Amino acid sequence: MSKKVYLKTWGCQMNVHDSEKMLGILKEEGYSQSDNPFHADLIILNTCSIREKAERKFYSELGRIKAYKNKRPDINIAVAGCIAQKEGRAIFKKASYVDFIFGPQNIHILKDFVSGTNLHISTEENPRIAETDLPVKRADSIKAWITIMYGCNNFCSYCIVPYTRGRERSRPSKNILSEAEELASKGYKEITLLGQNVNSYKYDTDFPGLLRKLNRVGGLERIRFITSHPKDLSDELIDAIFGLPKVCEHIHLPIQSGSDNILRLMRRGYTYADYIKKVSRLREKVPGIAITSDVITGFPGESHADHVLTLKAIKEIEFDGLFAFKFSKRPGTKTFDMEGCLNEKIKSERLSEILSIQDRITSRKNRLLEGTKQEIMIGGYSDTDKEKLTGRTRTNKIVNVPKFKIERGSLIIVEITKGKQHSLEAISLEK
Repeated sequence: MSKKVYLKTWGCQMNVHDSEKMLGILKEEGYSQSDNPFHADLIILNTCSIREKAERKFYSELGRIKAYKNKRPDINIAVAGCIAQKEGRAIFKKASYVDFIFGPQNIHILKDFVSGTNLHISTEENPRIAETDLPVKRADSIKAWITIMYGCNNFCSYCIVPYTRGRERSRPSKNILSEAEELASKGYKEITLLGQNVNSYKYDTDFPGLLRKLNRVGGLERIRFITSHPKDLSDELIDAIFGLPKVCEHIHLPIQSGSDNILRLMRRGYTYADYIKKVSRLREKVPGIAITSDVITGFPGESHADHVLTLKAIKEIEFDGLFAFKFSKRPGTKTFDMEGCLNEKIKSERLSEILSIQDRITSRKNRLLEGTKQEIMIGGYSDTDKEKLTGRTRTNKIVNVPKFKIERGSLIIVEITKGKQHSLEAISLEK
């Protein structure tokens, strides 16, 4: 009988892909996945410390896990991810029943932990992580993530990532290309390249050069990437999005604020004028490109006037979608002791105003697509209506169509019949 692992993940796509690597390592060690922690031989909590809310959820879950350990002392409990990296041995003091801890730079050490090597913690910086190709147990059979780089060199004043994931290290392009070719040979149709700032990828080529290499991989239909830092968005990358047929017309470009004063305090490295100029270049070169973004509201020292500038920016740019968050103070960052923190009521009011404006923009932009023809990749049945199939456009918009017999991963042309808040309704033109 195989051993069982229960793995819970918080955070971004990078964390989710890290969990796929953990499951790949454990599969080679004889583990299969369980959805019940009580039935598991190993429990892994893969954590995120970007926002305070995620950290609170982790500690609540860790408290619940204690009951399983009390009933079954033979269960091994591991804490992984950014909180493991940031807190280190302090986790043992808070939860003595945890067996081992490893950071995002030390996933490879999981094999030693489960094989019985006498290790309890591994959070040291690993400069060779970019050259370490780990086995991966992927959650999807059509779409896959590929990490192209690790860490970050930007040190935005609010961000913990450079301290938990280390400095930038890019993977060799031959390794990335080999991974993409292997995925294509197994029937994968879409890859998403992952990095904290893919625009600064640099090994034996730069990021546009990497995209050109991947565009030649036979069998792949679509290439996406996240995340792009505005200060490093080059004309060469814009040309690549326009000129490479497999690179999708969508970019996630976090603005964070529309106020130059707040952008300076955030240490973002660009002004609003710089940002809007790059958006204009994108839309001029790649008509119809979808641009999504992030905004942090309630940053320390953010005045009402600063907030109004952010609202103005959202109205002026008209993003296709927006992830907006209240500022969350993170220990270890430059903002932790910064004066001028706003109370929760003001932050919540400002967040509501931002989301309300963006919701109207997104709905209107989706309605403008009614009557247009779009290419979608079929992903399977809709989660909310099993009588419909769901897919995504090249601009990453969700589209639902009445179900018919077709394979996952197929590309079809549809006509959009209705634009909704979070998705589009369509009819297939290829039945």
